[in-house]
Amino acid sequence: MTVDDTQNSNADNQDAAWASVNTPLHVDALLVFIQDVERLLRINPMLIFKKWEKLGASQYFMAGRNISQETPFEFETKLTVFRRPNGLEIEYETGVKARTVIEVEAIELENGEPGSKLTITDHYDRLDEETRQTKLGEVDKSLIIWATDLQRYLLVWNRWSRVKLWRIYMQRVWLPMKPSGRRITYMLLWITVVEIALIALGVGIYFSEYS
Repeated sequence: MTVDDTQNSNADNQDAAWASVNTPLHVDALLVFIQDVERLLRINPMLIFKKWEKLGASQYFMAGRNISQETPFEFETKLTVFRRPNGLEIEYETGVKARTVIEVEAIELENGEPGSKLTITDHYDRLDEETRQTKLGEVDKSLIIWATDLQRYLLVWNRWSRVKLWRIYMQRVWLPMKPSGRRITYMLLWITVVEIALIALGVGIYFSEYS
């Protein structure tokens, strides 16, 4: 499973940039997954959310900090979601980026199993080229990282989503965390696993020598 960024355009001087990833999910399952727009955006580790509010059936407000640029920048915008037969479109009311289009298609994976392909396209055609050049510091450069993390999340989702406790943890604990908090939690979990393994090893050695 790799991110296809060969078609990724430079958003600084192009109207769009896109990236694709393959997933083990059936196309119908992936279409259902992407309907949760808040989860979809929060998986992006370059976005630090300060506020997320549902305004209506297909409208939301979000505010926060984008750390994909060398100098992070604040964002605050209303977004409208349009459902498509093969995905969805997220339209931003303000900002350099006009909309994000997410498309899903069925594919056959390398192992011969049915899977799906997720393509994310960021469009920057709201502003003319001259205006866009003055706002390069507000261009969202997180696309490839976002696609990569989405793919990782979907791989884990495909394996563990049937476990209710895992779903509860991911939705109520992991998702609202800041990206830094997720990294710290991940490290602490691995440290805990290593400590338990070392304790088990010590107990095993003790009983093998003194039993």
